[in-house]
Amino acid sequence: MSTKPSKSLEVFDNPNKDIDYTIRIRTPEFTCLCPKTGQPDFAEILVEYVPNERCIELKSLKLYMWWFREEGAFHEAVTNKILNDIVEVTQPRFMRVTADFNVRGGVYTTVVAEHRDPKWTPPIKVELP
Repeated sequence: MSTKPSKSLEVFDNPNKDIDYTIRIRTPEFTCLCPKTGQPDFAEILVEYVPNERCIELKSLKLYMWWFREEGAFHEAVTNKILNDIVEVTQPRFMRVTADFNVRGGVYTTVVAEHRDPKWTPPIKVELP
């Protein structure tokens, strides 16, 4: 088992390529550093996606998230980096990353970033009675 953070993200073949389904991954203990003060920022990161050909491997995602612990990053930048890095390796039909940061200086910050494959049409939501 690795005991070091890693920038490397691994994937595996989607076992259900023919259907749209949603994968939700919650990381409640995300940390990075404030680029101005060097103090730690704490957040919950939620990754939601509709996979296409590939899915993200969870252990590599955990080590990737750990990599940010010593990195200085603005909330907006780190949220979009996470989105872009995961999109690059998975090429999903749709992905949303929500970063819900804890209070800093009396201010809470939530950043939401999305990617949508232009060839993908989302399914129509079914409302049951």
